[in-house]
Amino acid sequence: MYNLVDALPDAELDPGTNVLIAGPPLTGKRQLAYEILTNGAVRNDGSIVVTTKDSADKVLERFDDVDGLERDEATIGIVDCVTKQRGIGAVEDDPRIKYASSPIDMTGIGIKLSEFLREFYEERGVTENRVLLDSVSTLLMYSDLQTVFRFLHVFTGRIQSADAMGVYVIDSTAHDDQTMNTLKQLFDGIVEIEEGDDPEIRTAGLT
Repeated sequence: MYNLVDALPDAELDPGTNVLIAGPPLTGKRQLAYEILTNGAVRNDGSIVVTTKDSADKVLERFDDVDGLERDEATIGIVDCVTKQRGIGAVEDDPRIKYASSPIDMTGIGIKLSEFLREFYEERGVTENRVLLDSVSTLLMYSDLQTVFRFLHVFTGRIQSADAMGVYVIDSTAHDDQTMNTLKQLFDGIVEIEEGDDPEIRTAGLT
């Protein structure tokens, strides 16, 4: 079981669960998603981030200053879909960072994710892994809904088969209702964050 008590009170998820975190901009949805990962890292779970928004260095900074966590000792993997697209110098994969060419390179993203899951499970003996995709909205900026749906169908399947936990971030105001309803079919649970001075978190499908 994946315990989310520090991020979402009373939430425990079975292995293989995929959760969508949806909300308008600046409501803390990304912060919540990263809290789910860093809280797991403190418990020695593996943390894998597929980032289509920030470079790997910025993602690693989010693991700094987490109480009880030594970043250099944590099992962290990042699939960086940003740096190569920006063309800032030559970059090579290393034990913590694997580079996809861009958010359009969905085949490459899937391969890099599978490599991390296999390495963590088989080589490092880490059997509980939390995976964050930040964000679905960026994928939809570069590809159509059908392509993204097919990609996420495979991605969520990988999470299920690896007994991992998947967390996905989406800007709910950037997409129409049809798009949101289509994508929601792929997930076992939805966390909806509503705008306001004290954003309200509503959950569905989480126990």
